Amino acid sequence: MSKTMSAVANFLNIKHLYNRAGFGISYRELQNLSRTNLDKVVNNLVNQAEKSDRLTLITNGEYRDSVLQRATIYAKRGELNDDQKMMRKDLIRMENEKSRDLNIAWVERMINTDSPFREKMTLFWHGHFACRSRVPFFAQQLNNIQREHGLGSFKKLLMEVSKSPAMLQYLSNQQNKKGKPNENFARELMELFTLGRGNYSEHDIKESARAFTGWSFDKDGEFVFRINQHDDDTKTFFGKTGDFDGEKIIDIILENPKTATFIATKVYKFFVNDNVNETNVNELATHFYNSKYDIASLMKKVFTAPWFYNEENVGNKIKSPAEFIVGLSSGFYVTYNRPQLLIQLQSSLGQYLFNPPNVAGWPGGRSWIDSSSLMLRMRIPSMVLNDGEIDFSGKADPEDEAIIALNRTTKQNTTKSYVNAKADWPKFLSTFPKDIKPLQLAQFILQPKLNDKISAMIANNKGLRSTAVEVTSMPEYQLC
Repeated sequence: MSKTMSAVANFLNIKHLYNRAGFGISYRELQNLSRTNLDKVVNNLVNQAEKSDRLTLITNGEYRDSVLQRATIYAKRGELNDDQKMMRKDLIRMENEKSRDLNIAWVERMINTDSPFREKMTLFWHGHFACRSRVPFFAQQLNNIQREHGLGSFKKLLMEVSKSPAMLQYLSNQQNKKGKPNENFARELMELFTLGRGNYSEHDIKESARAFTGWSFDKDGEFVFRINQHDDDTKTFFGKTGDFDGEKIIDIILENPKTATFIATKVYKFFVNDNVNETNVNELATHFYNSKYDIASLMKKVFTAPWFYNEENVGNKIKSPAEFIVGLSSGFYVTYNRPQLLIQLQSSLGQYLFNPPNVAGWPGGRSWIDSSSLMLRMRIPSMVLNDGEIDFSGKADPEDEAIIALNRTTKQNTTKSYVNAKADWPKFLSTFPKDIKPLQLAQFILQPKLNDKISAMIANNKGLRSTAVEVTSMPEYQLC
C-alpha cells in the first residue's frame, strides 16, 4: 500500500472512530489527527475520557430544601388542605423544571465537550442502566456515577449504580425487607444489567432478593445498609451457599463469564453493528473477563480491532436521536437561544434523556426510525441551520408531557416551534480548505459512501452552505 493510500485510509478510519466513539469531528481536527498512528489516537481518546467531569446543576442544598418542603406538605396524615395542595403543586413544578434543566445541561455538555468519548460512554451506560427518577438530584447522581466510573472497573460501576438512590427507588429496593422480599431489583440486575435472560433461575432471583434486603438510602440521598431490615439467614445462589449480602451476590455474578459476554454484546451493538458477529463478540468478552472487567481496556480492544473498520461496520448504524441532535449541533457550532427546543426535539424523535420507556431502556436500531420520525429528522437540519419553524408531530411519552408543557405558553401552537438557533457558518466553513468542492464536503459530512444519485445532485451546487444543508437533509445523514 502506498503512503498516499495509507494516509487516506487513516483519515477515513479516524473519521469512523470519532463518529462511533463521539458525535463526529471537524475537518481540520481530522486532518491533524490523520497524521497520527491510529493506536495512539485511540489511546489518547480513551485516556482523555477517563478524567471525571461531573454535572453540578443541582446542589445538595437544593435537594435538602425539597426534602424539607415535602416533609412539611405531608407532616400530617389525612387529606391535604388547600395550602398543602398548593405547596405540592409548586414543588412538582420546581422539580419538573430542574429535570428539564438537567436534561438540557447534559445535551449542551455533549454538544460542547472537549471529551466526546466520555459523553458517548455516559450515553451508553445511561441506556444500559436505564432509570427514571422524579427526583432530579438522584438523576444527576446516577449520571455522575456513569460518567465517573464509565471507563473504570465494571464491578465498581455496577456496585455504585446498585447503591444509587435513583436505582434503589426505581426498582423498589426500598421495599425489599426481611420477611417481605421484593424481587424487582434482583431480577433486573441479572436480566438487564449483567447476565441476560435465561442465564439464571427463579430460585436465584428469590435468593438474590433476600441478599439485597436492607439496601436503602437516607434523607440526604446517601446509601445506607439497614441491618435490621436485612435477611442474614443462609442463602443458596448459583449453587453456592452462605450468608450472602448484595455485594457477594454481585461478586458471584461477575465470576460467571456470561456476564462478560452480555456486556460485550451490548457494547458491540452500540458501537459496532446491530447485527452481532459472534466471533468478534467472543473475542471482546474473553478480553473483558480476563482484564477483570476493565471497561477502558475493552473499549481500546474494540477501537483497535481491524474488523471495527471493515466496510460492513461503517456508515451502517442509525443514529439515535441524541447522536443526531448532538452531532448536527456540534458539527455546525449551533447556539440555541431557546434551549427548550432540545427537549421538544428529543421527545418528538423518541429519546427523551433521563426518561427511558422502561428499565430495559430504548430498543435502538431500526426502532429509531418510522415514516413520521424520518420525515421530521430530514426537516430538522434545514430548520436548525436556517433558523426556521419546526412542526412537531408529537411522539412524546405521556409522562413527559408535564415537562414539555412547561416550555409552552397558552398562546403558542403546541405543535409548532420557532427554532431560534444560530449556526456559526463562518466557523464551520473555516475548518475546510478554501478550495474544497461541494462533492468533497458531501463526502466528509456523510458516513455512507456517496452513490451516483447523491453525486449527481451535488455536482452542480455552487455554494458550500447550501450543499451542507442539502446533505444533512438526506436519509443517508441518519447513518453513522
